[in-house]
Amino acid sequence: MTPPRIDVHAHLWTTGYLDRLERLGKTDTGTQRGIGADATEADLDRRFALMDRAGIDLQVLSVAPQSPHLMREPDAVALARAANESYAELVARFPARFRAFAALPLPHLDAALHEVAHALDDLGAVGVGVTTTVLGRTLADPLFAPLYEELDRRGTVLYIHPAGEGAASPLITEHDMTWMVGAPVEDTVAIMHLILAGIPARYPRMRILASHLGGALPLLPRRLDDHLAFESPQTPELPSVAVGRLWYDTVSHVHAPALVAAAASFGADRLVLGTDFPYEDGEVFLRAVDYIADSGLPPEDVTMILDTNAADLLGLSGP
Repeated sequence: MTPPRIDVHAHLWTTGYLDRLERLGKTDTGTQRGIGADATEADLDRRFALMDRAGIDLQVLSVAPQSPHLMREPDAVALARAANESYAELVARFPARFRAFAALPLPHLDAALHEVAHALDDLGAVGVGVTTTVLGRTLADPLFAPLYEELDRRGTVLYIHPAGEGAASPLITEHDMTWMVGAPVEDTVAIMHLILAGIPARYPRMRILASHLGGALPLLPRRLDDHLAFESPQTPELPSVAVGRLWYDTVSHVHAPALVAAAASFGADRLVLGTDFPYEDGEVFLRAVDYIADSGLPPEDVTMILDTNAADLLGLSGP
């Protein structure tokens, strides 16, 4: 069987979900509204038409950065459950078009573990999605160890997306760079937190998927290795080794040199197609696919990135 062409980085939020987030105190949902990311018939028809033009069979939906990471546990639990059941309904309606990463009610670990079981066992989610930080906590916080143990036991995907907080730096957020610079910085810092804590090696069956080619990581492996001795000597393995344990989506706003650098640093077998729909929309959405073939990478690498890596990562390759 030919594996489906899968877009692992695609957003969908219903108006009802965003309204509930706002009532719970989240104030930055405005940029997610009216941009084609809803589940209305018009939005879905337009999304599917773009997918057809790009040759994409499936999108894996995720709610990040509008994640139900909330201080009050009942609020986080209710909203995560609503998001996951809404996604399950969409997957049931459009099984040839959608899969989903489950939202989790973090930082509430027992509730999150319960939702992992429900989402993966009952709702058919293909992994879980989190943001690069959770209410200010790094993903390397020991609080999350039981979650990683469970994902490792299941051999499933942990998808990591920027939180949109500019890496908690006013030098970013107060200078109009929260997403253009802040997002890839968040990707870089979050993955480095995991690597310095030895989490990719400790949980080798947990499939960590980073957004945006891992931020700046394609440029850094040698520098990271060379700085360990005086800056982080307790790191259990070389970062240049650890980065090869992860997967990375190809969202680079069609900047081919970044893709080529990622393939050289991580291996083309670690790259999976992502579009960042609807933020890469229209002709840019189409280029998010086409630029991979036009990047100068060998044809066999292009085939892996576009058509086999994601299916293998998500267990959707067929028999």
